[in-house]
Amino acid sequence: MRVVTLPAHNPGTYTGAGTNTYLLPGAVPTLIDAGAGEPRHLDEVAAALAAESDGAEPMALAQVLVTHAHIDHAGGAAALAGRFPAARFAKRPWPGHDVQYPVAWLPLADNDTVPAGDTALLVLHTPGHAPDHVCFFEPRSGTVFAGDLVVNGGTVVIPASLDGSLADYLRSLRVLLDLQPRRIYPGHGAPIDQPAALLRGYIAHRLARERQIVEALTDGPLPLAVLVARVYPGLDSALVGAASESALAHLHKLRDEGRAVLEGADEPTGAWRLT
Repeated sequence: MRVVTLPAHNPGTYTGAGTNTYLLPGAVPTLIDAGAGEPRHLDEVAAALAAESDGAEPMALAQVLVTHAHIDHAGGAAALAGRFPAARFAKRPWPGHDVQYPVAWLPLADNDTVPAGDTALLVLHTPGHAPDHVCFFEPRSGTVFAGDLVVNGGTVVIPASLDGSLADYLRSLRVLLDLQPRRIYPGHGAPIDQPAALLRGYIAHRLARERQIVEALTDGPLPLAVLVARVYPGLDSALVGAASESALAHLHKLRDEGRAVLEGADEPTGAWRLT
């Protein structure tokens, strides 16, 4: 399976160097993730298709498979549709969110098999970072296209206020670990060539963070902002929002397990305490 990495050219605080998109040339030329619609990205997709063509006609993009509806992964869909009008677009539905990207989305479901490039990809529903999140698994090579499930050299934000779920996220990590993948292509950062070690490290990190939060609450109720300051001391102000979302995801998990409760006003002004 040939994989061509095409950066989306959308660097930022939460995207790092930017989003990775992946072209699988072959019988069904496929782009995994749509990027953000940057013209340079569109030009590079076209150039990569032309470079992979055997004949006089450039290879035509057949489809775009999107891991989830966050803007840095799905935001380029309309621009790609304008540039490659024959391409079809597919993702797992997220009602109320997909409509912001005006293309005709084909639905993907867990355990679907989708022809892509010269192979076929298994669709794995891996919610947590987003409820519609999927990974694409190529069983013969043990390759996973993981979207925002993992990132090489960092951690993933679980945006609790945007339907993120830490409990779902931990289950999704374990689903991927059980597959014993040999290589992961993440939505951000370099490929991951020791997936099992990284996935185990991710799970251990989340459980350690949960213990920190429980420990911080043992002395009494705390508002979310105070809890974040204690658990993430010295955090760059630009990252406080992301840390707050992930901390809130931990609190929601503890609440759903009957281990914590929010007192007083609604978030973010209420105080969390252990039960």
